[in-house]
Amino acid sequence: QVQLVESGGGLVQPGGSLRLSCAASGFTYNAIGWFRQAPGKEREGILCISWSGGSTPYADSVKGRFTISRDNAKNTVYLQMNNLKPEDTAVYYCAARGSRWCMGNANPGDFRSWGQGTQVTVSS
Repeated sequence: QVQLVESGGGLVQPGGSLRLSCAASGFTYNAIGWFRQAPGKEREGILCISWSGGSTPYADSVKGRFTISRDNAKNTVYLQMNNLKPEDTAVYYCAARGSRWCMGNANPGDFRSWGQGTQVTVSS
């Protein structure tokens, strides 16, 4: 089973950037998704990346600002977040599907393994 560990979260000012990392063990080219959950809100899918590197966007609110990438040699998936806004404040999670491919919708139930999450706070 894939085990995931997120890192790279922190406090950043509006307009700033962060890059989150998702390090995986037992990596077998699973599709990996990034999700986030703000206090009092449901978990929201952001982006998913297939084993071959193709990405599937889930959240309109991050289009043009967030990108997903992966380095299979390092067993790591990244979430580059630019032009951060206060509404991006949340705990960010990466998750692995049991497939090489992303689905067209961000159903958390489609993802088998989850990291512990990393906090991102956007505030001046």
